[in-house]
Amino acid sequence: MNRSVSRSVTVDEIDAYHRDGVVCLRALIDPVWVAELQDLVDRNIARPSTMVRNIDEPGGTGSFFGDTFVSHHIGEFVRFIHDSPAADVVAACMGSSKINLIFDQILAKEPRTSTRTTWHQDATYWPVAGDMIGTLWLALDPVTSQSGAVEYIKGSHRWGKRFAAVSFSPEETYQESLEPVPDIEAERSVHSFACFEMAPGDCTIHHGLTVHGAPGNRSASLRRRAYITRWAGDDVTYNPRPNLQRMLRDPGIEPGQSLDCELFPVVREGLTRR
Repeated sequence: MNRSVSRSVTVDEIDAYHRDGVVCLRALIDPVWVAELQDLVDRNIARPSTMVRNIDEPGGTGSFFGDTFVSHHIGEFVRFIHDSPAADVVAACMGSSKINLIFDQILAKEPRTSTRTTWHQDATYWPVAGDMIGTLWLALDPVTSQSGAVEYIKGSHRWGKRFAAVSFSPEETYQESLEPVPDIEAERSVHSFACFEMAPGDCTIHHGLTVHGAPGNRSASLRRRAYITRWAGDDVTYNPRPNLQRMLRDPGIEPGQSLDCELFPVVREGLTRR
């Protein structure tokens, strides 16, 4: 399978990432990778890891499945992390000479799933500090407005705000003292949104402070499976705080240190910075 990118990430795409906090890269991932990941995701859904959490809204319909650190549960995911173009394109968007994996994740909304993805920022959930924090969200099924396409608020990564993380699981709460995410639905008219319909193999890359959310999957037939990798660049350090999203284990590094360790491995280094 193809590690090299099918095309270079363009200057305009890199500029969009920095300006809007999100960019969509079309047909970036080889169809053979997509087919393998579809199989691996279904294997994980059938037999989840110990990190799986219930994220269905109480009384809702359908199924919203989420599992994290899945490459530690099914080792074949590691090949994608190291051998696909994912790390290279994220580093190119960030302008980083090195890139670490924070963790990988599966999010799958089955047809007729009512649970929405609440408005949130990613970085406030994790024990990291820095600006070069980003997420690659890889579509493994067609993503439409009906099946739950993610909405991103353009430029929200540069608001200078860090909002309190709200647990996706009804069984968990977080308690960091930050202001809550604004009521985005009530103030939609004042924001500019990016939302992408996607084919399998398309991906978005978004900044860790970009505010985003998604509706439920209203489709009667389309699944919405995504394989998601979370990345850190040159300036990111370890920043543990109480009551955050649970990591797989203690990484064994000190606060303020670089992430380089077994839990947060270096996937690329010595890259040319933009």
